[in-house]
Amino acid sequence: MRLSSKHLFEFDKSESQILIGTDEAGRGPGAGGVFASAVYFKSIGSELIEKLSCLNDSKKLSKKKREELFEIISLNTIHSTVCIEVEEIEKINILNASLKAMKIACENVINEVKRQSRAGLPSRRHEADILVLVDGNKNIKDFTYPQKFIIKGDGKSASIAAASILAKVSRDRYMQELDKKFPQYNWKQNAGYLTKEHLEAIEKYGITPIHRKSFLKGRNTKQLTLLN
Repeated sequence: MRLSSKHLFEFDKSESQILIGTDEAGRGPGAGGVFASAVYFKSIGSELIEKLSCLNDSKKLSKKKREELFEIISLNTIHSTVCIEVEEIEKINILNASLKAMKIACENVINEVKRQSRAGLPSRRHEADILVLVDGNKNIKDFTYPQKFIIKGDGKSASIAAASILAKVSRDRYMQELDKKFPQYNWKQNAGYLTKEHLEAIEKYGITPIHRKSFLKGRNTKQLTLLN
């Protein structure tokens, strides 16, 4: 049984920090970049908790509900979303690319929190109070701020759940745009995951610069050719 949004926010409040949650979307697909978002709730009241009553791991929500929550989260948070494209994923591997996207997104949010603090956020919000919650079982590499990984954090922390929604919706929109250029792969539906339909399209049409060639190792790739 999933926790309610109230319990997700209570989890965050228990940390007594300037809490920033971060999560990624797109580690598994065979095409497209990987996205990560970072989220800091500027203030949390009963009205916001009610508006976000369905807040949860983005994978457990319908597309329509994710889109609705995306707008509410965007309006009530300091947030950042970062994409690491395929070329870099192939150079540094998908795990490092995911962690890099998280790092950049978190640094963007922290810098904005600092900027707004100078502009009038309560003085008690000092840099030493910052804590980043990272979804998964890995901490962000070469990161100068306090952090803690939370396994299945998108079902425990409101900030991580919110970040998972921003990352997922942003990536889906990105894949929908790429689908217009390469409609034969149906990325608007499969988001670049290697479904049976997607693999059959690869066999028929070859691969594009948007495909992660390292993800196709071990498959019958001899027939694949790059499309311009």
